[in-house]
Amino acid sequence: MEKLDIRNKADIDTSLPLISIVGRPNVGKSTLFNRLIGKRRAITDPTPGVTRDPIPERWLLGNNPVTLVDSGGVKLDKEGIDYAVSDKSLSLLPVSDAIIFLMDCMEVTREDQMLIEELRPYADKVVLAVNKVDDPRRDDLVWNYFSYGYQRVVGISAAHGLGIEELEDSLLGMLDLERTEEIPDEPETIKLAILGKPNTGKSTLTNLLTGRDISIVSPIAGTTRDVMRGTFIYRNTEYTVLDTAGIRRKSKVEEDVEYYSVNRAIKTIDEADIVFLMMDVTEGLSDQDKKIANLIVRRGKGIILVMNKTDLLKGIPNEMEAIKDRVRFLFPILSFAPVMPISALNGTDIGKLLDMAWSVWRQLQKRVDTSTLNTALAKWTADNEPPRGAQGHYKVLYGTQVSAAPVRFLFFVNRVHGFPEPYVSYLKNMIRRDLGFTSVPVEISLRERRRNPSLNEKGPAKTEQEIQKVMKASVSSRKASGGTARKPGGKARMGKARERAEKIVRNQKQKRR
Repeated sequence: MEKLDIRNKADIDTSLPLISIVGRPNVGKSTLFNRLIGKRRAITDPTPGVTRDPIPERWLLGNNPVTLVDSGGVKLDKEGIDYAVSDKSLSLLPVSDAIIFLMDCMEVTREDQMLIEELRPYADKVVLAVNKVDDPRRDDLVWNYFSYGYQRVVGISAAHGLGIEELEDSLLGMLDLERTEEIPDEPETIKLAILGKPNTGKSTLTNLLTGRDISIVSPIAGTTRDVMRGTFIYRNTEYTVLDTAGIRRKSKVEEDVEYYSVNRAIKTIDEADIVFLMMDVTEGLSDQDKKIANLIVRRGKGIILVMNKTDLLKGIPNEMEAIKDRVRFLFPILSFAPVMPISALNGTDIGKLLDMAWSVWRQLQKRVDTSTLNTALAKWTADNEPPRGAQGHYKVLYGTQVSAAPVRFLFFVNRVHGFPEPYVSYLKNMIRRDLGFTSVPVEISLRERRRNPSLNEKGPAKTEQEIQKVMKASVSSRKASGGTARKPGGKARMGKARERAEKIVRNQKQKRR
């Protein structure tokens, strides 16, 4: 495994107080977690055991930044994945600064009894939150939970937000914090989302980058359900990695929980700066990968095609180059996207992948001066003029960059209707080649330039002057020959003279063109 310049490898910000939510399955831990952080980060479903991996999130407790962690439900029967889930949840206890022990006000199970004993050594940092106190008739049930010997007991309803302020006050007191009016700034970090089909090695890569077992790794497809987060520092830059559930075709998604997982994974695209679209190098790019890539490109996010499991290649000469060529051929819309072969299991070429991620991020942040863009535009249009349409040549008049991350340009043209799409593609290619956007999606919008109304007014005025000049010359000619416009029928003759003058002016304009 190559040596990586990665440090401070942790799935949580160790500089912040750590608060963990623990409890048996289906007591409402994820509902409480979402309630506290103010967004739907964890999947909630009546099915027990939906949350498997611990989910950390930065939370402002009375405007004090802390790390809140939602854990998987702890079960008595620890077999297979259930064992890994329970083990991860219990491993949070010694490292937490505060623990929210969540129980259900309507029943106490054997798992609850086991957790009551597991938490005894940490009693001084435990708040026992009795959940589902949804109406006043359940308030008296909370008193029964004082018998378990914990100093802090709070009745709450995570679903309806009842008792949340009292819970926050208990946590503030334990951590020796006070509510403040000042909201701290969000730390700057590059966000990497890892998407792809199940079992392509997404969780293995996440654990390698963060240096910890953030995501449970299993040969069972669909092990990861929630979006898992971890942080690491590479070459003095902080990264947040988001490990998502494997995305399968709708026809193969049978469980409601997996449906929510897939939707949450797709929404992660909006949150990320760069997406690692992971593929099994032995399988290549699938139709499902193409659909995901389309979503990423439409949102203007950076995308890197990560060809994982290179350790499984047969070692044929130029085998990797042939795979890259096939990917380019099958999906030309991603011709700009870097293709990076790695082995997450063996840690092969991970440094190259992160270096490419940094390069792509820099391109996403890049801005081009309007003067530089229009100087380049003049050269592009001179080298390759826009084609001619039914009403004459199309023209690109000038342009400007309207945004970075996503990279978007606006070009003003003489006619938008029917503007040839191949020429727009030509402009995109020139922008990538000459302006430093070689590895990111580029979007171009067209707008028709509206002429200044004052210019339209000057046109007719000038034409009228020319008409009057021609008519004057005609009248002078007739006067010289003894004719006059004041004789009977003079107005009719003047009208005909104007018609002749207008015709002469039109012919002169056509000749000038």
